[in-house]
Amino acid sequence: MVLRISKVASVPALVWCLAMFGVASRGSAYGGTTPAGKLKVYISVDMEGVAGTVTADQLSPAGFEYDRFRRFMTNEALAAVQAAKQAGASEIVVSDSHGNGENLLVESFPTDVKIVRSWPRHGGMMAGLDATFDAALFVGYHASTTNPHGVRAHTMSSAHLAKVILNGSAVSEGEFNAAYAGALGVPVIFASGDDVAMAELKSRVGNLETVETKRALGFHSAETLTPDAAVERIQAGAQAAFTRMHDFKPLVIKPPIILEITFKNYTPAEMLTYLRIVERVDSHTVRFVGKEMAEISDFIDFVDTYSADMTP
Repeated sequence: MVLRISKVASVPALVWCLAMFGVASRGSAYGGTTPAGKLKVYISVDMEGVAGTVTADQLSPAGFEYDRFRRFMTNEALAAVQAAKQAGASEIVVSDSHGNGENLLVESFPTDVKIVRSWPRHGGMMAGLDATFDAALFVGYHASTTNPHGVRAHTMSSAHLAKVILNGSAVSEGEFNAAYAGALGVPVIFASGDDVAMAELKSRVGNLETVETKRALGFHSAETLTPDAAVERIQAGAQAAFTRMHDFKPLVIKPPIILEITFKNYTPAEMLTYLRIVERVDSHTVRFVGKEMAEISDFIDFVDTYSADMTP
């Protein structure tokens, strides 16, 4: 996600028809442990990991390819939605978690899907998630800012942050969000994005189902699937994840949780120590200790969003 600052030729007809057939004819694919119609699913959608995305040309409204790529982003999200429906989901929440939070084409989603949009919001990229959800899926995710590889690799803010650390370990957005979900008892079961991001996430979160939408060649280059191929693989990968729900466990970081943020600039670290709850670790790094992931999430969102000249 490029914090605070993406598709929808419709999902390919064949995939859509297969998904609808699955909804009409399914038994529950939720491992046989939950009655059909009781599965509640949360889908967090970013954009840097979407097939074909490589530069700012695709990532913000000013980019000449943005309008096409927000359609591709929407299609990948819809693929995950259809997989959830085939698994028996009765409630689905989709979080628009990229840029200004207004990228997904909301009119393209089924009428029973709820969509989280815009900022600021408690929970950040996981806003609206609570302990009643059974599973979380990540679509369009990318590698962390400390990873030397990966397309558009960053954590929380490509503009402001050089490192985000939880209890001594640098994290990606995927790991941070998995920990947020884990604190609520919700496992992450699926993710899609470039090969570097997927390898990084699996090494830290566990053997979740993943789909590689592209192979990173550099920060601004990749060998990519076509949008239609990515949609097909995401739906198939998410469907596979729902068939083995018993394999996934929530990622739990034991509190108290020590958050360290390294800024790209000097002044934010200096000014934050005017707050007595913040400790300065070095010239560019501050430390904050939270009782739970929700408090950690609120703190980092505040730090990267607050401006004294905000209007209205």
